[in-house]
Amino acid sequence: MAGADTPAKKSDLGVRTASAVVMLALAGTALWLGGILWAAFVILVTLGVIFEWSVLAIKFTEPGLARNVWRTCGVLYCAIGGLMLLVLRDGPVGIIVVLIVLGAVIATDIGAYFAGRAIGGPKIAPSISPSKTWAGLFGGMLGASLAVGGIPWLLSNPGLSNLLVDNGGEARDSYFVSVHAFGDLPSVVLAGALVAVTAQAGDFFESWMKRRAGMKDSGKLIPGHGGLFDRVDGLLAVLFVIALLMIGSLVPALLGQESLLPSPA
Repeated sequence: MAGADTPAKKSDLGVRTASAVVMLALAGTALWLGGILWAAFVILVTLGVIFEWSVLAIKFTEPGLARNVWRTCGVLYCAIGGLMLLVLRDGPVGIIVVLIVLGAVIATDIGAYFAGRAIGGPKIAPSISPSKTWAGLFGGMLGASLAVGGIPWLLSNPGLSNLLVDNGGEARDSYFVSVHAFGDLPSVVLAGALVAVTAQAGDFFESWMKRRAGMKDSGKLIPGHGGLFDRVDGLLAVLFVIALLMIGSLVPALLGQESLLPSPA
């Protein structure tokens, strides 16, 4: 059985890898150029996710109030995520902020995958997502913490970070002063844990919706990956929590960007 499965798995891995490279290239180019291109990219992805959410909701609800509520909540939830991507990108160091958020979510997936495969152990909620383990969750926390602490450190190189800011060294230096003040080990670990738990919760929520709808994937747009919602379920949850924290003024100005600049002497 293992021998028969190996070629298919390798083939699937190749498709998934190629799709991931294309997705990252498109997103990275739009993020780099910013402006109307980034806005158009975010809007298109958001509309695609709203459509897939709506399809899932239609599958597991009857026509009437419940279906309308689910579809309305989907529009709001996805729109908040898209809006947050635009807000976070809008600023002299917006690229760096978005890279940290995206990097932490991606690192959560990577850490969870490898820790889950290597360690295994008890499942978190097998009736919703049979493959997710507690070991994977802690691996995701580790991956997210490394991203939260490591990406600012990597980008603090002036030669690299100057390429990613809109107003030169002043904005860059002010930003990294704030990052380093925030970036003590307990804060990094706490932020990484928050990202990982939130991203995994978003993943579980989408898995629950798909199980109720009787669907394996939210769509078939991305070869080897399923739909758009399948790819951004964790990111949407993280962006939603960031929005709540920003609204409640519970996060430092790191995410607001304007107050990152030092006060005049």
